Amino acid sequence: MIRYLLYAMLLFVPITLVAEFILHAEPIVVFITSALAIIPLADFIGEATEELALRIGPRWGGLLNATLGNAAELIITVFAIREGLLELVRASITGSILGNLLLILGLSFFLGGLKNGTQSFDRRTAMTNATLVFISVIALLIPSLFDIAIQDNLAAELGLSEGIAITMIVLYGLSILYGFMQGRAPGDHDPQPEHIGAADKRGSAAHSEHEPQWSVAFAVGVLAVATIGIVFMSEALVGAVESVTEAFGLTEIFIGIIVIPLVGNVAEHLVSVQVALKDKMELRLAVSLGSSLQIALFVAPVLVFISLLIDSGNPLLLVFNRFELIALIAAAVIASNVARDGESNWFEGVMLLSVYIMIGVGFFFIPAGV
Repeated sequence: MIRYLLYAMLLFVPITLVAEFILHAEPIVVFITSALAIIPLADFIGEATEELALRIGPRWGGLLNATLGNAAELIITVFAIREGLLELVRASITGSILGNLLLILGLSFFLGGLKNGTQSFDRRTAMTNATLVFISVIALLIPSLFDIAIQDNLAAELGLSEGIAITMIVLYGLSILYGFMQGRAPGDHDPQPEHIGAADKRGSAAHSEHEPQWSVAFAVGVLAVATIGIVFMSEALVGAVESVTEAFGLTEIFIGIIVIPLVGNVAEHLVSVQVALKDKMELRLAVSLGSSLQIALFVAPVLVFISLLIDSGNPLLLVFNRFELIALIAAAVIASNVARDGESNWFEGVMLLSVYIMIGVGFFFIPAGV
């Protein structure tokens, strides 16, 4: 059902192109249609990546997944940097981490718990990932704290962000190396020796668990076309952000915290909930924590250097406001606590969802420029 819905949503790609480049429609129309178009395109990037991963083996396939896992959000934020919407970029980093740790885990725990009761997962692996999430939040916290003392010195601020960014990328690379040394793919945390196939990770009943369904050429073609599509849709989406914020009284930080992460990951989130319903909570937890790690330790620092290439006079600094930092710390603490006992239930899901809703309401009422 979800797969057919995603196919139907591809119609929003030509609709957006016509609305943006031919009809020059109202920005709100372009914003909505481009956001809806990105959802299936992001899913196709994930699907093609999974197919290629099955072809090249679990270790290198895991590395490919680790590299392209958040491609849609990376493309959107690159265009936001080009438009000078740096507050939106930082908010989207925060929102992606919050969405994975609170919204998606919460939905998975809640729905999976209602159907299957108490669900179990490997406690040691979950705690290792939760610790890495904590470290990544600390890495985002450090430049924000030290910025208080050096905020009048742009060179020092940039040097601090660059130093932290390099350290984060090295840590992310070492976490992947650790996965190789443990004899498993990065992001593959199944204690069983078998490789987790595309059917398990994407939730597609049509896929065999071990056999790729697409040829390499077809998978590469889908990956290329979907990426090009997201480039055009992201340009349209970001171009309409300022008009949408003015028309509806929203702030860039709210759109970054809530809207952008949902647009880039909603398809993956839907199939992830399906995985939880199938009582595969360990996989769901590993993917959720792994995606948070990728955003914090890879996407965020890479964006710092991309911003220097786009406009060295207006770089992206890893300096988050106090509300974002409090939200990140809260999410990391809660994720660590739910992973501690190796079990989940529907009420833990309710607690995670409640925290996410409260944070979302708070950011909705925060004025611009805080």
